[in-house]
Amino acid sequence: MKTLHNTTHRWPRVAVAALLALGLTACSGMSTQDRNTVLGAGAGAVGGSILTGGSTTGTLGGAAIGGIIGHEVDGDD
Repeated sequence: MKTLHNTTHRWPRVAVAALLALGLTACSGMSTQDRNTVLGAGAGAVGGSILTGGSTTGTLGGAAIGGIIGHEVDGDD
């Protein structure tokens, strides 16, 4: 039974990894500002989720704040 339990919990992780890999291929035609926005939103979502113990509100709030910050970052150094 333990093997079945571990296999059941592995599928969501595999699906998320596959979607992430597929999503990253869409970034090839983006501008620097667009990429910064997406990366900021992703990092903010992870940070918000961690800080709030996985709450949906914290994850979405972190994504929104991270996206705004990423959008404002100037890529021309």
